[in-house]
Amino acid sequence: MDSTAALKKTKQQLHESGFKLTPQREATVLVLLENEKDHLSAEEIYFLVKQKSPEIGLATVYRTLEILTDLKVVDKVSFNDGLARYDLRKEGAKHFHHHLLCLECGNIEEVEEDLLGDVEDVVEQRYHFLVKDHRLTFHGICQECQQKKKKQSTEEAVSKI
Repeated sequence: MDSTAALKKTKQQLHESGFKLTPQREATVLVLLENEKDHLSAEEIYFLVKQKSPEIGLATVYRTLEILTDLKVVDKVSFNDGLARYDLRKEGAKHFHHHLLCLECGNIEEVEEDLLGDVEDVVEQRYHFLVKDHRLTFHGICQECQQKKKKQSTEEAVSKI
């Protein structure tokens, strides 16, 4: 979905919940759209919004992010750094998408496929628990870091010869 359509949809969601798309909220949503793959913290979002709207305050950005989280426009996620980060929810997504977190470089990749459908069925049937959503983050080492380690190991082995 392009930025214009996403902004229009967000405006509709806000309106349906009794909120307006103020210039400050619009600037915040645009920053999220422009940095969709970056999993930004509130402070990082604030810094980028401030470049577009110098008059905006940090508290306004926090309030906007909380409203967008409540409306399920964004998801609030936490990784190993202890910061709350914000992730746009994909159009039509039934569930929050999954993440691959590299323990070496900190890179975060998104997995769009819903890998837990069968697990949800088991949970619902066995535990009589109605699953509304789930979050899954795999912690490991990304392909790039694996290749760097392999190259370093090879270079160290060659230097010992």
